[in-house]
This record gives sequence, C-alpha cells and structure tokens, in this order.
Amino acid sequence: MGKNKEEVLLSKIEELTLKLEKIEQLLLTQKKVLNFNEVMLYTNLSKSYLYQLTSNGGIPCYKPNGKHIYFNKEEIENWLLNNRKISNIELEEISNNYLN
Repeated sequence: MGKNKEEVLLSKIEELTLKLEKIEQLLLTQKKVLNFNEVMLYTNLSKSYLYQLTSNGGIPCYKPNGKHIYFNKEEIENWLLNNRKISNIELEEISNNYLN
C-alpha cells in the first residue's frame, strides 16, 4: 500500500473516531443516570480525581449496592455550575445600583 493510501486511511480513521466521540457525547445528554465512566467523559475529569471526589463527598453520587457508583446527571450539572464567577458587566451594574 502506498504512502498516500496509508495517510488517507489514517485520516479517515481519525475522522471516524472524532465522529464516534461526538455521538457518545450526544447519547450522554439523553441519559438521566450516568455511570462512573460516563461522568468522566461528561465532566472531562480524570479517573483518580473523580474517585477522590466520590470518596470524600465532593461530588453527589449513589452506590445502591455498595459497589458501583452512579450519578444523577442533573446533580452533576448543578455541581459543575457551582462557584459562579461574576462578570465585569454584572459587577459594574451592582456597583452602579449601590451608588445610586
């Protein structure tokens, strides 16, 4: 097989891999309960950090049988949106309202 054909095949494989990852992400948006690996994908957190968060109560999770860890997607979304940083525009509006 020539070099050009190999490059084309590698390019197509890479393209298919990216499309598959996008499909997986879309499927995650349809689920209400996520498993550990799905939360890793959804949040882009490392496996070790997610284990740390689950063991010290830093992230809401469930262990119905004491073995597998599950997550409520809505709770994960709320957790991700904690500690919102105020924008400069909002800060300016607050200061203007305070001064008036």
